[in-house]
Amino acid sequence: MSAVSVAQRWVATDFGGLDVFELQQYEVPPPGPGEVTIAVTAAGMNPADAKHVARGGDRDQLPVPVGYEVAGRITAVGADTEIASGGGEVGDEVLAFRIAGGYATEVTVPASAVFARPPALAPEEAANLLLAGTTAAEMLHVTGVTAGDTVLLHGASGAVGVSVLQQAALLGARVIGTAGEGSADVVRRFGGEPVRYGDGLADRVRALAPDGVQAALDAVGTDEAVDVSLALVADRERIVTIAAAGRAESDGIRMIGGAMPASKAFRDAARARLIALAGEGRLVVPMARTFPLAEARQALDLLMSGHPGGKLALLP
Repeated sequence: MSAVSVAQRWVATDFGGLDVFELQQYEVPPPGPGEVTIAVTAAGMNPADAKHVARGGDRDQLPVPVGYEVAGRITAVGADTEIASGGGEVGDEVLAFRIAGGYATEVTVPASAVFARPPALAPEEAANLLLAGTTAAEMLHVTGVTAGDTVLLHGASGAVGVSVLQQAALLGARVIGTAGEGSADVVRRFGGEPVRYGDGLADRVRALAPDGVQAALDAVGTDEAVDVSLALVADRERIVTIAAAGRAESDGIRMIGGAMPASKAFRDAARARLIALAGEGRLVVPMARTFPLAEARQALDLLMSGHPGGKLALLP
């Protein structure tokens, strides 16, 4: 049996704000069958890392390990175990999603969540690819976006939005993306046509798309985003939100989320394809900056400000 190693990880000791996050030592369990242990090179950061703690939950599950995706190097492999992309040996460079406890120096995870990291994809990029990427892929999938469609995307300069822009371009769709004036260049860089949100948004979109908008994707969850989507898209099956659950229920539009069984199944199935696209340079993960693992709270504070300017990663 492999020896237990001692590592560090961030956990939420309670439900609430960033003050409940604590860096602790913990014993990394050796991998059993169907598991591998990864020495973390980079931990990806997503708003969900903090939002799920803020929402609360079952106190019997505390403390909650934080972080859903990482890149790193395999340090141990369970008996009769292969990673999701096949093979898997000690020393292999990999990425993993969806896991629990990625804000760590080392973590033991299901091998089914682990894929070989393409050499062209830097660790901090690999660690930030799949939560945003699979969310974006599902938004396009459930709304049936295809070549020739004109799509309205709310929150086009955020992490999910940037992935939507790139994946939509690969499909041959046109995307009109809402953003603040300071983020218009980001939307253009990734193939979208920026439009300023705020009063008059619907009219500005109509001016850009006089022949109509076929689908609307909401990555921000504001009433404006939902109202404008409803005004411009006739088929409510082609409007999706990841952030406005109440409006989805009251207005009959689609709601998707990683905890929903159908969403989880789709996103798990999409991982290999997105990794291949990223490895070929056809799906880019724009990075803003990295932080030492010990500065996770400061990094989360920047992330939750809504204006990090790209993805963030923690480096153990």
